[in-house]
Amino acid sequence: MNNTIKQVFRSPKFLVGFIIFSMILLTAVIYPVIVRDPPLAILGQGTFFEPGVYVSTFDTFQAKRYKLDLEDAATKRIAARLGPQERQDLKAWLVTAGVPEASIDTSDTTALMDLWVNTYDPAKSEGMTSAKRNYYERLDLSLKGILGTEGVIIATTNAETGLLEESDSFARDDFVNLNQIPVVRVLPLGTDNFGRDMLTELIAATRTSLLIGFVAGIVATSIGLILGLMAGYIGGIVDDFIMFVTNLFTVIPSFVLLILISFSIGQESRGAFTIAVVIGLTSWVWTTRAVRAQVFSLRNRDHVNLSKLSGHSIFRIMLKDILPYIASYVVMALILQISSGILAEAALSILGLGPKTTEVPTLGLMMNWAMIYSAHVTGKWWAYIPVLVDIALVSFSMNLMNTGLDQVFNPALRE
Repeated sequence: MNNTIKQVFRSPKFLVGFIIFSMILLTAVIYPVIVRDPPLAILGQGTFFEPGVYVSTFDTFQAKRYKLDLEDAATKRIAARLGPQERQDLKAWLVTAGVPEASIDTSDTTALMDLWVNTYDPAKSEGMTSAKRNYYERLDLSLKGILGTEGVIIATTNAETGLLEESDSFARDDFVNLNQIPVVRVLPLGTDNFGRDMLTELIAATRTSLLIGFVAGIVATSIGLILGLMAGYIGGIVDDFIMFVTNLFTVIPSFVLLILISFSIGQESRGAFTIAVVIGLTSWVWTTRAVRAQVFSLRNRDHVNLSKLSGHSIFRIMLKDILPYIASYVVMALILQISSGILAEAALSILGLGPKTTEVPTLGLMMNWAMIYSAHVTGKWWAYIPVLVDIALVSFSMNLMNTGLDQVFNPALRE
């Protein structure tokens, strides 16, 4: 046994897959202990906040201010204001105004702004639609505001006179120390369409999807193992009946059957555990056929015949004399069933037939929400790319482990 384990962990493919899967599993277990925020708690009053560090604007008013003379501050502010679309719009206007297109570098913020300041004239926007002229005027006004040197005045209404009075002001060179801001929230993956922390939700969804995969894998492998052992060893009418049922389930696509069962259960009854069991009950067919083929090759071995002559029961022979010889194959089948269970849940949830949405998030549900709210169309990559990467890493790691085990236990595949 020890020698077998050593051989398994000497397999590069298994080791890489095991490390990746262990990191994912540990993150899913440890992160909720450190960060106790509810995964479905709504933080942002809006949709799809970009990844970043968020600080309270109100608290910055109260924080101590420092004077910093940063030469590139204005350039950075403009670069942050000018997105790819705005830069192309500026270029389009400049070309219309007669500036050679070859002399316009949209990636050089300073040169682009110099060219714009020296060239822009509202009178040169003749021929454009009214909406387009107004757009360029607003953009020019916004850029002038960034380029200006004056500060910002904060005014409040006097309770007695009803007039606005200056209560505070901010200069361009005023800065605050982020460490002195009491309310800071880091959102490495931003928020989703409901304003929920994507990272916390992703970790919780990974944990739930892994649980679904494990339950589905155990159910499917257990059914397949029991039926395969009985069909392969007992044979006869038992084998004919089991293979009839197996062939019947083979003809009907398992995913179609999974959709029909999930739909018939109803939204209110579809919990994560229920979906996992349903996936397991529709995924045992190929395991049964594979185990049956393995048992067929073992049932006439000498040690099995000796057990028969000794009067041992069928149950004992299957458990003691056959199962240990196919244990490695069963483990590999379990790994594949777990991976298939996770992918099946993701596909089912994308169709809107996954677990109850108000209970726990899953990787499939997160993909479903991202698609419904058009994250892939509007460029909100953080709403679906991390989910896709997570699903890919889980499947990739488990398939690597399975390939490594296959090379260890199947000498014909060893290099």
